[in-house]
Amino acid sequence: MQGQRHKKLNVNRSSVVHKVRYATRNPRRVVPYLRRTARDLWLRAKHRDHVSYYRAVMASDAGRDPEAAVGSRSHERWLALGLMQFDYLKRHGLRPDHRMLDIGCGNLRAGWRFIDYLDPGHYYGIDISPDILVNAKKTLVSYELQPKLPYLAISGDLTFDFLPSGHFDVVHAHSVFSHSPIEVIDECLSHVGRLLAPDGFFDFTYDRTEGREHQVLREDFYYRTETLVALAERHGLKAQFMDDWEELPHGQSKIRVTAP
Repeated sequence: MQGQRHKKLNVNRSSVVHKVRYATRNPRRVVPYLRRTARDLWLRAKHRDHVSYYRAVMASDAGRDPEAAVGSRSHERWLALGLMQFDYLKRHGLRPDHRMLDIGCGNLRAGWRFIDYLDPGHYYGIDISPDILVNAKKTLVSYELQPKLPYLAISGDLTFDFLPSGHFDVVHAHSVFSHSPIEVIDECLSHVGRLLAPDGFFDFTYDRTEGREHQVLREDFYYRTETLVALAERHGLKAQFMDDWEELPHGQSKIRVTAP
């Protein structure tokens, strides 16, 4: 098992050799991949900056299936991934009285559980996609969470300039950096420290590689752990690789960032 995981972490998914081998093993995925490639070329021509580009990707995906747009192939998987995020944070320090910022909250796959658990007004979710936030509101209604007064806002960047300093005990970004170029991650890490309350922390997941860092169709980015740790430290933050997250059935890795 360890050998298989190590091999997977060294795969360069952008290489032609990998793509040919993958297509041979998974012929039914060739046509969907070609459609994504065509969409990628079209959207890149229309949107030069990454936020605008990925907002258009989310509009396309959310229009077909909001749960698939946030990476869940079924409703059961949507529920399971949300519960996994919630249980992990609860085991690692999240309390009802904490104030939480959920970056890339999507359609509240985990967010509805956080909202239900936290004190009223203590959840703040942001996303770049207005389409997915419309579906987030539908999730709120379906779980009857209106009395919890959550905040949902659209954001065009990760400077957080509209949010108060020292306000959030927990900042959370699940499957955000896995879709972000390094300059977007750098922007986030250069500003997130300002938001953290004393003893606050920022948890983020990412797609890890132990080989060459790469991206696929500007939608999926793979980083070495040491790259992200060094980037956090460059901004005066302390970064810790969360080993026990690796035991969970998700496929991504997690780092916790704190202010010294």
